[in-house]
Amino acid sequence: MPPRRPPRLKRGEQREDLPVARRSLPEGRRRRGLLKPVATTTAVLLVLAAGGVLLFLQPLRRWLAPPPVPGLEARQTLDGRLLGHFPYPEAAAGNLKAVAPGLKLRPEAADALLAMQRSASADGVDLRLLSAFRSIELQKGLFFDVKAERNQSAQERAQVSAPPGFSEHSTGYAVDLGDGASPQSNLSEGFDRTAAFRWLEANANRFHFQLSFPRGNSQGVSYEPWHWRYEGSLEALRLFEPVRQLGR
Repeated sequence: MPPRRPPRLKRGEQREDLPVARRSLPEGRRRRGLLKPVATTTAVLLVLAAGGVLLFLQPLRRWLAPPPVPGLEARQTLDGRLLGHFPYPEAAAGNLKAVAPGLKLRPEAADALLAMQRSASADGVDLRLLSAFRSIELQKGLFFDVKAERNQSAQERAQVSAPPGFSEHSTGYAVDLGDGASPQSNLSEGFDRTAAFRWLEANANRFHFQLSFPRGNSQGVSYEPWHWRYEGSLEALRLFEPVRQLGR
């Protein structure tokens, strides 16, 4: 017999893709039921993926962390810090200018410091330069030799002195300042009670000098009212940008 043709549709009717006999659920229930497994599967996959990322990040963090620094039971953090201090390059000897006997700075920092001292002197303040550029080799002695002499741990020593290769002084942009009228306050917190410190608070920014380690600083370094860094050049800003980012 020739195959039966489907009945003609009346005007406005649409032919179903599946014959009525092959439908197992009413239309509304069938569609809702299909959505549940899809949503459940998606949720499970997301949970598994998140768990996998968390499990993966822990060994990855350990793998990315630099190895312990020789001579110290400490590792650099992922942002490069060691015991709170950022790494800094050593300024080349040819890029330094004398500002006092045995003391040198980058030329732009040296000129700014001399101008700042002249301005302070005009206001009756004797602003003294105590320390300027220090080589990484010199910083090595200041850190390890004094650490041993005082029976300090690396963490304790790093509170007051940066490890070699991590000192702002090695950049040629950092200085330690004192008050000529109060030498007993040199390199101590008592410096913040001197006329020189009060003058610096009011005027140092005009000469592009910034206090490196204020109270409660984000690096966790002890308060050093005598330690200032120069930020008056593009190169200096680039060097010290990680510190500013950390403090935000």
